[in-house]
Amino acid sequence: QVQLVESGGGLAQRGASLRLSCAASGTIFSNNVMGWYRQTPEKERELVARITGTGMTFYGDSVKGRFTISREYGKNTVYLQMNSLKPEDTAVYYCNCLDGDMNYWGKGTLVTVSS
Repeated sequence: QVQLVESGGGLAQRGASLRLSCAASGTIFSNNVMGWYRQTPEKERELVARITGTGMTFYGDSVKGRFTISREYGKNTVYLQMNSLKPEDTAVYYCNCLDGDMNYWGKGTLVTVSS
């Protein structure tokens, strides 16, 4: 069983930066895929960014050039550095771990960007 705990959300102004962290605990493989998704009441959950066990990254179109995903293998932690935040980035951000056939989710952390 894998548990994911997000932290780092909060209130930010337009143009500011925030960094989200996701700590994974439990038995996981190093070649899993870690990712961040976000969801608002008006939209379905969407992929923000993901990173493979070998460090390959993928970003959603709306965050390319502004957000950076990274991972610290020794600590089983994944980060999402969010720069140049926009009000439309306001959402609950969820950490995800695709580990073999298992798909795990954190409980989410709220990011609110004011204009």
